[in-house]
Amino acid sequence: MKARTILIVDDEPIARDNLDHILKKDGYITFLAEDGQQAINFLKQQEVDLVLTDLRMKGRDGMAVLAETKALWPSTEVVVITGYASVDTAVEAMRQGAYYYISKPFKIDELRVIVEKALEKTLLRQEILSLRQKVYDTTSASRIIGQSPKMQTLRETIQQVAQLDCNILIQGETGTGKELVARTIHELSPRAGRRFMAFNCGAFTEELITSELFGHERGAFTGADKIKKGLLEQAEGGTVFFDEVGELPLSMQVKLLRVLQERTLLRVGGTEEIPIDIRVLAATNKDLRREAEEGAFRTDLFYRLDVLAIKVPSLFERKEDIPLLATHFLAKYARSGRSIPRLSPEAAQRLMLYEYPGNIRELENIVQRILVNCDGDVVEPRHLLTDLGDASAMAVRDSRQHWQSLNEHEKQYILEVLDEVEGNKSSAAKILGIDRVSLWRKIKRYGLENPDS
Repeated sequence: MKARTILIVDDEPIARDNLDHILKKDGYITFLAEDGQQAINFLKQQEVDLVLTDLRMKGRDGMAVLAETKALWPSTEVVVITGYASVDTAVEAMRQGAYYYISKPFKIDELRVIVEKALEKTLLRQEILSLRQKVYDTTSASRIIGQSPKMQTLRETIQQVAQLDCNILIQGETGTGKELVARTIHELSPRAGRRFMAFNCGAFTEELITSELFGHERGAFTGADKIKKGLLEQAEGGTVFFDEVGELPLSMQVKLLRVLQERTLLRVGGTEEIPIDIRVLAATNKDLRREAEEGAFRTDLFYRLDVLAIKVPSLFERKEDIPLLATHFLAKYARSGRSIPRLSPEAAQRLMLYEYPGNIRELENIVQRILVNCDGDVVEPRHLLTDLGDASAMAVRDSRQHWQSLNEHEKQYILEVLDEVEGNKSSAAKILGIDRVSLWRKIKRYGLENPDS
């Protein structure tokens, strides 16, 4: 087993050297920092197994070292040492994530026990992270399909941000797999053992959103005959995923902002604030920064959500992954008892020429229809004509369409689909790979209430 590493932070040379001597004698590898800022600079470059920090130092104090350590290296334990012990500071240090709070003067044997126990906890946490990585390699990685450079970068980003217990904004077009990204972040995070709750902000009225998120007290309104915990309360200790967060009404944005700031909520009809501990992941297919600048989305909420941002590439941006994804869906939807059809090179090339406005969801729908058309062992171009024949003239990018805005392109595609299904919005939503509420919003946005207009 490799020697464990400890960073000692103290602005008193004698105290710092004494700790260094004791811990080196016990076989630990030690690093020394003369003040809080020097310690933070060191931690930005290197991870250690344990930090021992004095509380009161000039400039950045021990609480700042504690906060930065937990932000940079969540698995590293921190022991705070002080000659000015008080109940309040001890409670605050523990609340901020310190493993232990020890007062000067301390007994050497007592310190040794605390260091040993703290390192045992660090080792256990690292083993858990290692196991989660193995789970990621065998489960989540198999669900996030693709070998393109953009997808490899996405996987690396997911692994990095999963351990940072902060809010994340996941950006990408409809149907790119933003919820799968959110679930994978949760599965790799320290909150993996708790619940993952997903909420579609565009699928409910404002009244229903309030009740679903915050819950209600008995008698809060007609029919409320018992207390109901809302989604936020049910997710205690876990992760809440807000899908289509850009569709959240402004009045609800205010309420969500308050939850993120205060870490408390108020049930409908209630008077008592309820503390909650959740991590928030949000997804949007909109440019929320622009929406905030234009007043359509609260700027303060945007910055609360956009602590870290992840961009999920569109399917067209990683078109080299299309044959791999199509093969995955062929295996997923092939009838039980029949062999899984394989893509011919010509069919694979044909699939890669299409633009996929509905992204992965649309490809999934296309593959399901391919299986209806193909009863052999090989998928040929003729099996794709129903889906990609006429539509390809619009969907394949040519020199002119490079200059067409995304909104214009999306509007045209929706018109084509509505025309194909004779205005049936349920059928159109299925083809587009979005829900009916999202389609309705797009129709309203582009003024397509009358598809012939």
